[in-house]
Amino acid sequence: MTVNELMINHVTKRYRRHTVIDEVSFNLAPAKIYGLLGRNGAGKSTLLNIITNRIFPTSGMVAMGPQNVNNNDRELGKIYLMSESNMYPKTTRVKRMLSDADRFYGKFDFANARRMLGQFGINEKDRFSNLSTGQKTAVKITIALNVNAQYVLLDEPTLGLDVNYRETFYRELLRTYSEKPRTFVLSTHLISEVQQLVEDVLILHEGKIIVNEPVEELLGRAFLVSGPAQLVDEYTAGQTMTDSQTIGNLKETAVIGELDALRPIPDQVQIKHLDLQRAFTALTNH
Repeated sequence: MTVNELMINHVTKRYRRHTVIDEVSFNLAPAKIYGLLGRNGAGKSTLLNIITNRIFPTSGMVAMGPQNVNNNDRELGKIYLMSESNMYPKTTRVKRMLSDADRFYGKFDFANARRMLGQFGINEKDRFSNLSTGQKTAVKITIALNVNAQYVLLDEPTLGLDVNYRETFYRELLRTYSEKPRTFVLSTHLISEVQQLVEDVLILHEGKIIVNEPVEELLGRAFLVSGPAQLVDEYTAGQTMTDSQTIGNLKETAVIGELDALRPIPDQVQIKHLDLQRAFTALTNH
């Protein structure tokens, strides 16, 4: 079965005079894991809710191939959003939540879901409202990883999970992605933990997408130049500097962009590649 790209075209969302999402455009390709990164209030949750038709954009369109997803149940049935919001009545049991996922999306993987719930120590008969924050998250990610959707959007999927359960989630994500490739979008603040999971990164800053590229390409041009402050300043002069820290006479400067290969590196200056967390901080710390 051919899977179309999910296209976000010139999407803007305003609340009165406040613009949350500003002319955002990008495509999500089939069978890929994306990281959607942004500081608190950057608009990540709003964007995910627009993609799944829970919030209407002020302007712009979300399309699956040639089909607008707005009020299009057939196309919306190919997209699933796991969010922080609790939309279930207090009396709802976990078993009912699994059944609802099957009813709305079809072909839900009950066997694998029950296996995962067992790993998280959750019984199907438990009432969702009685679970801890971490257990509620575990139920949500169990549903998200077993639902029959081509695009699965995960908004803060590790909320309340301890380190062991976060590792369980990452392992299960890679397992299901390997067995049944589809697109996952992880919106998370635990950037260092997902660096090895995501293939492409989208960085949303002040309502705009400022980065949309493979992680490997971004980190290939993200450097940390450190050493005596004067030497660092001289070496990075004219480069695209994004973030600096000075302690006494020592300085660290983050550079996003290609370094001048012809410029000699002073003996006391060190250069290394940034990790995704530091690159994100450098790009959004202004």
